[in-house]
Amino acid sequence: MRPSRNDNETTSPTATSRPTRPWRNDNETTTACPVCGNPFTPIRRQRYCTPACRQAAWRDRHHPPKPVSAAPPRTPQRAITVYHCTGCDTRALGHQWCHDCNRPRTRLDTGALCPHCDEPITIQDITDQHPTSP
Repeated sequence: MRPSRNDNETTSPTATSRPTRPWRNDNETTTACPVCGNPFTPIRRQRYCTPACRQAAWRDRHHPPKPVSAAPPRTPQRAITVYHCTGCDTRALGHQWCHDCNRPRTRLDTGALCPHCDEPITIQDITDQHPTSP
């Protein structure tokens, strides 16, 4: 008679008394939801605490973020300043140096070009032309 396979194997008492470890220990630990951070006990391979958190994570992964409305770039102060040349009595918007007289101009006030005549005009000039009633 042939010996069976089990006859050649030896069993140790320590091998049978040790508890078997599960392949995955997902069900034995409490984890935090990656979306909301709430602790929960996962069922099988569950990663999120609720279907709402699962959907929110999917949206974050698949939809591009909404563009943030950026403020328009700030205009440099020099570009909106009206300068006056005392030598030739001319005004210029944004140019501190008079090329005709080869002299520096003095700063008058903040302003812009007049929409009618394209001459530099200051805010003070406009308020002087249209006084407010008391």
